[in-house]
Amino acid sequence: MLAALAVIAPMFFLGNVSGHDFGFHIASWMDAAGQWREGIAYPRWAEWANWGFGEPRFIFYPPASWIAGAALGSLLPWKIVPGALIWISLAIAGMCMWKLAREWLPAHTAILAGGLYAVNPYHLLIVYQRSAFGELLADALYPLLILAAWRVLKRRWRAVPLLAIVFAAIWISNAPAAVIATYLLVLIFVVGSIAERHWESLIPAGVGAFWGLSLAAFYILPAAWGRQWVQIAQATVDELRPSVNFIFSRSNTPEYLAFNSSVSWIGAIMIIATAIALTAALKEKVATREVRSILIAIAVAATFLMLPLSLLIWETFPELNFVQFPWRCLGLIAVVLAFAIAAALGYMRNGVQRWSVVGVVFLCFAGAGAKIASTAWWDTADIPDIASAIRSGAGYAGTDEYSPIGSDRYALPGNPDETERNPGVSGATAPRIAAMDKSGEPIGTADVNIDIERWSAEKRVFTERASLPATLAIRLLDYPAWRVRVNGKKATKTALEDTGQLAVSVPAGENHIEILFRRTRDGVAGDVITLASVLILIGVWWRERRRISKAAGA
Repeated sequence: MLAALAVIAPMFFLGNVSGHDFGFHIASWMDAAGQWREGIAYPRWAEWANWGFGEPRFIFYPPASWIAGAALGSLLPWKIVPGALIWISLAIAGMCMWKLAREWLPAHTAILAGGLYAVNPYHLLIVYQRSAFGELLADALYPLLILAAWRVLKRRWRAVPLLAIVFAAIWISNAPAAVIATYLLVLIFVVGSIAERHWESLIPAGVGAFWGLSLAAFYILPAAWGRQWVQIAQATVDELRPSVNFIFSRSNTPEYLAFNSSVSWIGAIMIIATAIALTAALKEKVATREVRSILIAIAVAATFLMLPLSLLIWETFPELNFVQFPWRCLGLIAVVLAFAIAAALGYMRNGVQRWSVVGVVFLCFAGAGAKIASTAWWDTADIPDIASAIRSGAGYAGTDEYSPIGSDRYALPGNPDETERNPGVSGATAPRIAAMDKSGEPIGTADVNIDIERWSAEKRVFTERASLPATLAIRLLDYPAWRVRVNGKKATKTALEDTGQLAVSVPAGENHIEILFRRTRDGVAGDVITLASVLILIGVWWRERRRISKAAGA
């Protein structure tokens, strides 16, 4: 906890560090918190994205980080929420690493491993340069996932619930990290089975992984099924492809190359340090042969995946391209690095020498953090600007990959970037409802009257009166989950050709229109699977408690 506090200490004086994804996360937290105040327990539609036209962001982005951010923002001033979430994530990372190291190392050495992992250079890069809160939260759980996998290898079925819980927690924290975690489990169980010369553990391993996916089905199933309705391919095009983001890449845009250079040098130093520390630890025969084999395999595989030689793997293995940046594998390198350094230092006989080396290591980490922080962008205006944009109804920028099929978020009214590029496009906030005649021409306010009864993130109810038939363009992007009723009957909705804006045709006279965001079948199925998996988990826990109580009584 002290190590985590040291990482966020500069924020007490310089304000929040505004990394690559800072605005995305802050906007998500504020939007979700606002929907809680409307009575929406689990938001699905980001109301204020795309300048108020919305997007299904909360269906596709894992919920752990935006729920945590919204919860903290409901209790604390927004300006300290990012630092609080970073502190919590790093503290969790240290505790998980301590738990992993405690399996084979002495208590004081395990604490050292936890501290080293919490403040490892890759975490510092996430904090000071990327503001990737979801990835930070997922990375924190990597050590516990490795521990759970190891226990399944050794203890078989009794450790399966822990594996399922941790695996599910990573999936609902960050999708790229979850893909890495999935392949990590495959690597651990294959290498572990080979080292132990038996394959029986693959059955409980498969059950644990499937159970974990089932626990997270409320998120995974709608996100997987809904990809057909959004432009998800935008997440893996151009500068976001793995092929142009290997360490020391020279084939990307200048902006990405500048960051790639920084992460590459940090990665190279971490890899070299891991090799040295792991060699020193192996000389002392730390842990068992199987554990050493797994640690070496993780370090080698993670390093290989960051090199261009692994391009075929990135292009052929299922879903691996959604990791986007191969250097995300540094999260796994950091686990091995922290364990190896702690193990090597723990076996030093001279106490003064040992703690001197510990001090030097932490100074090196602090120096890396200072260097990374020196090039960070410190900004106190981001949070109030986003809050003001939501309060005013102007909204905030959306994301390419979550834009519904057929929509063009850049052409929507209210986009200041498009107004700057194309002076012919109005930057004014779009009206909630715009009435048009059959030819597409606007109907004047004198000829149409609209009374809005309710306008929330998932429910739009209003009455329209006009002397002629009209098409009502709603300040909303069309998406399959939106249902429209006109005068109590199900109505057909359309999408405007240029922008994908939702439109409803109504007859002349008075019309009562309801536009509701409903759960699709995939969402319902995901909820049912998760509920069933949770009930099974509770049943297993209760049965284990009874077994322990009977054993204690005997």
